[in-house]
Amino acid sequence: MQYRQLGRSGILVSPLCLGTMNFGGPTPEDESIELINLAIDRGINFIDTANSYNDGESERELGKALKQNGKRDQIVLASKVHSTVGKGPNEGDLSRYHIVKACEDSLRRLQTDHLDLYQAHRPSDRVPQEEWLRALEDLVQAGKILHIGCSNFAAWQVMEGLAISDKRNWSPYVSVQPPYNLVDRRIENELVPLCQKYDIAIIPWSPLAMGIAAGKYPPGEAAAEGTRLAKGQNMMEIRASQRGREVGAAVVEMAKERNVTPSQLALLWCKDQPGVTASITGPRTRLPRRRPTRPRHDAGRRRPSALRRTRPPRRCRVGFPQQRVVDEGASVTIYDYPLEYGTDIGRGPCSSTQFSNSRITGSTRQSSIENRKSS
Repeated sequence: MQYRQLGRSGILVSPLCLGTMNFGGPTPEDESIELINLAIDRGINFIDTANSYNDGESERELGKALKQNGKRDQIVLASKVHSTVGKGPNEGDLSRYHIVKACEDSLRRLQTDHLDLYQAHRPSDRVPQEEWLRALEDLVQAGKILHIGCSNFAAWQVMEGLAISDKRNWSPYVSVQPPYNLVDRRIENELVPLCQKYDIAIIPWSPLAMGIAAGKYPPGEAAAEGTRLAKGQNMMEIRASQRGREVGAAVVEMAKERNVTPSQLALLWCKDQPGVTASITGPRTRLPRRRPTRPRHDAGRRRPSALRRTRPPRRCRVGFPQQRVVDEGASVTIYDYPLEYGTDIGRGPCSSTQFSNSRITGSTRQSSIENRKSS
C-alpha cells in the first residue's frame, strides 16, 4: 500500500477510503464489522462516516468494530456534521449549538475521545461560515478533533473558508469531499485547481456514480429489481440519464479490454486523477470469496479515445455539486442541490442548450444569470 498525505496535515492515508453509509442500514451489523476488519487487514487506514448515516447506526457499528479489534489508533477516523438527526429545530445545520452537540454524540457512538477529521457535510444557506469555523476551531482547541474539512462545497465557498481561517488564525480546511467520477467531472473546472494550489486533499465520494459509471444501468434496459433506480431512490431517475448510461456502457467495454471489472476500472481511474488523495468506496455486501482479479497498475490511468470522449470541456460554465442548470430560453436558472449525474456536459461546445432536457425537482432557492450564447 502506498500512502498519500492528507493535504497539509502531515497524516498519511490509504488511496482508498472505506465509506460506511450502508452500515447500520442495508448492511447487517455482523457484515459491517467483517468489512471493516477486512479493509484494515488489507491496508486501508482511512474510514469515513457521518452522524446522519442511518440515524447514527453507522457510527455506532464502526465504533464497536474498532473497539473489538483494538485498532482505533491505527485508523484515520473521519465523520461529518450538518444533516438533521433529531426532531428539534436545532438538530441540524451548522450552528455552533448543533456542531458541538453533534460532535459529542459522534464521539460517544464511535467510542473514541477525538476525531482525526471532522467535516461540514454541506454548506449552510443561513449560518455564516465564520460562525461554524469558529465552532470547529474551538473543538480543535479542546482536543475533540484534529483537523477540519468540508464536503459538497463550491470552490468559492472553500476559498472563503480559507480566507476566514487565515484572517482569524484558525485551523484551515485540509480536505474537501466532492462527487467525482467518469460521469460527473465538473470539479475539474475550478475545485481541483484550487485544491492543488492550496494543498487541500480531495476525497471523492461516489466514484462509481452510484453504479452508473460501472455499467449497472445499460442503455435501453429497464433497471433490475432491487436497485436504487428501480426503487426510485436518490433521484436515480434523473441521475441515470441516457448520457450517463452511455458512459457506463463505454466503461464496461474498456474494462473488458483490460481484464478488470467495470467497478475496478472506474475506481482506479478516480483514485489516480490529479489532486485526488483518496477515493471513497462504500460497499454494501462482501462478495463471495473467489480468485481475485489482478488489474494492471495503469488500468485507470490509460485514456483511449473512448475514454477521452467522456471528458467535458474544462472551461464549461456548469454548476457545482449543489447546482443544476436548466434551460429557460432567456435565462439560465441555477438550482441549489441536488446534483444531477449524466448531463450532456461532455458533448461539444458548452452552450445552455445542452441542458434543455434537465428536470427540476423540489422547492429550492434559485437565482438567475444572464444567458450567454457560445461563439
